[in-house]
Amino acid sequence: MKVIQIKRKTKTERRYSKEMGELTTNVTYVKKYLLGLPVKTLHKYRDTYHGLVKDCKDCSLAR
Repeated sequence: MKVIQIKRKTKTERRYSKEMGELTTNVTYVKKYLLGLPVKTLHKYRDTYHGLVKDCKDCSLAR
């Protein structure tokens, strides 16, 4: 068993931006695990419809 692991997991979330309004998109989380327990989220990003990768900071959940 590895002591430290880095895993990616994709899940569907609802996001909101001023330009596009509310949208449902796939968000990928990159997490660091220590002995199988999640310790820290290193990065989260989403893919756009055009294949671009964007950081999730530009879309918030609040309106």
